[in-house]
Amino acid sequence: MDDPAPHPLDPLIPDEITAARTLLTRTGHVTPATRFAYLGLEEPAKAELLAHAPGNPVDRRVRVLLHDTSGGPAHDLVVSLTRGSVDSDRVLDAAVEGQLPVLDEEFALVEEVLNTDERWLEALRVRGLDPARVRVAPLSAGVYDDEYPDERGRRVLRGLAFVQEHEADHAWAHPVDGLVGYVDVLDRTVDRVLDFGPVPVPTENGNYTEPEVSGPYRTTQRPIEITQPEGPSFTLEGNRLTWENWSLRIGFDAREGLVLHQIAFHDRDHGRDRPIVHRASIAEMVVPYADPSPVRSWQNYFDTGEYMVGRYANALRLGCDCLGDITYMDAVIADEGGEPQVLPNAVCMHEEDFGVLWKHTDLWAGSSETRRQRRMVVSFFTTVGNYDYGFFWYLYLDGTIEFEAKATGIVFTSAHPGGDYPYASEVAPGVGAPFHQHLFCARLDMRVDGTENRVEEVDAARVPIGPDNPRGNAFVQKRTVLDTESRAQRDADASVDRVWHISNPGSRNRLGQPVAYALQPEGKPVLLADPSSSVAARAAFATRHLWVTPHDHAERYPAGDFVNQHPGGAGLPAYTAADRNVDGTDLVVWHTFGLTHAPRPEDWPIMPVDYTGFKLRPTGFFDRNPTLDVPPTAGGHGCSGQQGRGGCHD
Repeated sequence: MDDPAPHPLDPLIPDEITAARTLLTRTGHVTPATRFAYLGLEEPAKAELLAHAPGNPVDRRVRVLLHDTSGGPAHDLVVSLTRGSVDSDRVLDAAVEGQLPVLDEEFALVEEVLNTDERWLEALRVRGLDPARVRVAPLSAGVYDDEYPDERGRRVLRGLAFVQEHEADHAWAHPVDGLVGYVDVLDRTVDRVLDFGPVPVPTENGNYTEPEVSGPYRTTQRPIEITQPEGPSFTLEGNRLTWENWSLRIGFDAREGLVLHQIAFHDRDHGRDRPIVHRASIAEMVVPYADPSPVRSWQNYFDTGEYMVGRYANALRLGCDCLGDITYMDAVIADEGGEPQVLPNAVCMHEEDFGVLWKHTDLWAGSSETRRQRRMVVSFFTTVGNYDYGFFWYLYLDGTIEFEAKATGIVFTSAHPGGDYPYASEVAPGVGAPFHQHLFCARLDMRVDGTENRVEEVDAARVPIGPDNPRGNAFVQKRTVLDTESRAQRDADASVDRVWHISNPGSRNRLGQPVAYALQPEGKPVLLADPSSSVAARAAFATRHLWVTPHDHAERYPAGDFVNQHPGGAGLPAYTAADRNVDGTDLVVWHTFGLTHAPRPEDWPIMPVDYTGFKLRPTGFFDRNPTLDVPPTAGGHGCSGQQGRGGCHD
């Protein structure tokens, strides 16, 4: 490109995507059968980014994954737009490395191919169903070599059917149970139709916006208006966001969605911006289902690696998805033809009040002071099939970083067999919803005041009664340095209030202690599938709450680069096999967290948001409370010592 981007992390623009496609066409990599399964910014190496200065030349590169619908091998390429060259081109072995992500065009293809198969059509006829009213969910196949060795190296999706009564009908209410189709989407053939006999199709109306279901809307709600008459307190210049003492760069990737870069906090006591996280993303999520029925025992979906959550980002709307003084950012990705696609209003940015920051009424000093907490919100929402997920990053005035995932949408349905079926809930008459989990993995490329970091596990430990503890009231903090990759594979333990301190031994606060951030986990269950199961091999990252690895630019995804139909062992198991040292080095923290969902009747016909996440909280990172300079609330809602006792309350 003639005009290099002013910063290496600037998002791709449409012209760059067009340039990449043009270059690959010129070099013979693009034919009518080529599909762009992924195209994204190839970020420079960490050391290169840290050395970058404004005005330095930038080599703009992209990574491209090309799929051949005619059956040829997939290609993994890195292309330099600046130099107009293909820097690398690796041919993938699907039998060993897995398939590229599921394509949009394959969604309709599964239903189309099944409707040409006499076994499938006969199964629908036996059930009295019109194929024109049957929708088929295109579902990633997983890997089950013991049962289906012939699927190795082939591109397979599985299809479960749902009846759609009319165009606006939510078909999830009408699952066609006892029937599943296996489709080779390259050959456009049906491998198998497994029919275990007709099961009554639930007739429940799942159209939650219809008055028949919702009833008349309530009239009790008064308007809530959130205004900022002087505008927001943050500034967005390109993709660089500054708010209060925070600074960071906002990226967006078709696979990972929202990515935060170079998160730093300006410490006024030290007079400088202090780095905390070099790169933060939710690098994978898996949704394993618990129903062992032969129709759905294979169900487990990697929504990031197999479907790519970023490309399904919603166009967010003021007053619905975001409330207040909102700034939106479009995202630019490549469609499957390699053409630029703009996702409007994909990212929402705003600040919001978050209650009391700190407060004290002191009888001796006669003071009463309250300060309000507020937070900066950077978020996006995505829809993958039946579920909708919100990805929310929060920055707080006191230096805390929080991530929160919001799960909503429609639970995946089955026909409930009745009785006390132990693997699914009955959420409506005849409508089952199998138990399942939503397990996310955050990739946190840390830089706590520098790149030489350490991780310690910190537990609360009871001290037995003895000479030094005669009344038995004592407890201490037990600290364990996680110095190798094997020792750093850890589980949360709420019974001892376990946290993990990410510190910099070479940087000390005024008390002489290493500066640190604490990763505070929720500690909910990790993967509940049997350790010998296929999904446990493929989603090994989800078997532990914590992994730590030395930084490696090539180690981006916890389940590996190519998740779709990968047999397992990729990603974190492979990264950590050498058991490298992680003490006092440039390191990456991987954190698994999530929900274990036993659906309730209250989750039907649409699920209220459920929440999961984690916090990164400063622990000795600052010399004192960094919010002492937060002013009292101005205007008629002031909170200052002159108000006397009481002040403001949350």
